[in-house]
Amino acid sequence: MAIETPRKTALDPMTLSPRIGSAYPAPYDAVSMDREKRSMGDAFGLTHYGVNIVHVPPGEGSAQRHWHTEQDEFVYVLEGHLTLIMDDGEQTLGPGMAMGFPAGEIDGHQLMNKTDQVAVYLEVGDRVPGDSCNYPDIDLHGESKDGRSMQFAHKDGSPFEDQS
Repeated sequence: MAIETPRKTALDPMTLSPRIGSAYPAPYDAVSMDREKRSMGDAFGLTHYGVNIVHVPPGEGSAQRHWHTEQDEFVYVLEGHLTLIMDDGEQTLGPGMAMGFPAGEIDGHQLMNKTDQVAVYLEVGDRVPGDSCNYPDIDLHGESKDGRSMQFAHKDGSPFEDQS
């Protein structure tokens, strides 16, 4: 896959254009409408894993609670406080705390910003083709053939109607 962004050797992540919101279909996109992701890995031409710096505004989340079949995820909190939500409850995370989510571990995770300050974290995930993303709390299922983009459907496989 060709990389459209020119390769950088060093950069200030805030100079990268953010992706605002998520690719989730409505109404599931509401949890992260104003979340900002800046794809640092793409700027450096990385192809085996992605690296994002993520800003989560107060009252929003990183994503819907989910787990991956093939993709490992790693998160490191840089600023602010986030609440990690998993099957066994919640844990408050602050700057310097890290977490990892191994592929195939059937325990959905989500980060929520329950504070009045923006939270910032570093997110690293591999780009394994054939990944499935499972959402235990909602009627959503994702498939990634290329290891980069996710195509969403209802859990029964039926497509979402265009709600625009």
